[in-house]
Amino acid sequence: MIPGGLTEAKPATPEIQEIAKEVKPQLEEKTNESYQEFEAVEYKTQVVAGINYYIKVRVGDNSYIHMKVFKGLPQQNPTLTLTGYQTDKSKDDEITGF
Repeated sequence: MIPGGLTEAKPATPEIQEIAKEVKPQLEEKTNESYQEFEAVEYKTQVVAGINYYIKVRVGDNSYIHMKVFKGLPQQNPTLTLTGYQTDKSKDDEITGF
């Protein structure tokens, strides 16, 4: 893997769903929306001074959001922070760095 580069997209795991669920309140606050459906479907990671998780989340029938979540290194502050998001995505939209 190239340092700083994104991995290939992988199907979301239970761990990725937990990460998405943990930052859901941050997303809802920023978008001023309330999401009844919130299912992580795939993700990519990027190693920085910690890990960026780029997660595609289904929030409706054919409605998706891409989230960028930063997790610091264990010796730093390993809390999860929503650092970016893209709305109005479809099932076929590729996750890209943003």
